[in-house]
Amino acid sequence: MSYVIAPALQSAIFQYLAADGALSVQIGGALYDAIPPATPPATYALLGVEDAIDRSDTSGQGAEHRLTISVVTNATGFLAAKQVAARICELLEAPNLTLSRGRLVGIWFDRAEARKIEGDQTRRIDLRFRARVEDN
Repeated sequence: MSYVIAPALQSAIFQYLAADGALSVQIGGALYDAIPPATPPATYALLGVEDAIDRSDTSGQGAEHRLTISVVTNATGFLAAKQVAARICELLEAPNLTLSRGRLVGIWFDRAEARKIEGDQTRRIDLRFRARVEDN
């Protein structure tokens, strides 16, 4: 398997998260796939880095995508960021994603790392997920 399903997976996750009203309220609609230019919003979510590993077998083509969704905020403390991160995790526990190519077998939470960025008040939580896809 190659990286051919990656664009379809990213688009489906982005659209799914963007369509959730509760998440949209929490981040003011600030969901990105690139760091926002100029002055970013106070709190936003960012679809970030990804690794893909071949998981093809005799039954067909497949891949595991290890992707990161980051929550970034300049709010005091971690509570606001953790609330956004929790909502993202809730949404991705049982997503109803339709990919434009291939199909999502499953998506699983892997780990999270919460940290304060040195030198300023920015806090960041990186959520790591594993997504298994198969090509039709």
